[in-house]
Amino acid sequence: MLSHWLLVALGGATGASLRYAVSLLLPMQASAGRFPWATFTVNVLGCAAAGFVYAWLQRAPEQREVWRLLLMVGVMGGFTTFSAFGLETWHLIRQGAIGLALLNVVASCTLGVLALALAHRLATNSH
Repeated sequence: MLSHWLLVALGGATGASLRYAVSLLLPMQASAGRFPWATFTVNVLGCAAAGFVYAWLQRAPEQREVWRLLLMVGVMGGFTTFSAFGLETWHLIRQGAIGLALLNVVASCTLGVLALALAHRLATNSH
């Protein structure tokens, strides 16, 4: 059980380091009114990587849990949680739950931005 935690931690550190490397190559500029290329790139690459890893895990059932913890939960979780969002939405689409997939996309994006704005407002007005 402890080894599972270590796999996630090792993968998370790797993913976070990779995300940082991308931000050094493509600076985040959303606060300057420019498109946030670093975050966009990380999200798209993370989704692509999650697709490849998921497909590979389907062909390696004997080690699936170990690699899932290291790569999907750890590396992808440290790199971007958007990859989990993409994978879960894709699963809904594949299962024919188009309405739920659309709800997930719209609600996650809308409520995520609103929650951030509300939290920021509460935090800056609490002083």
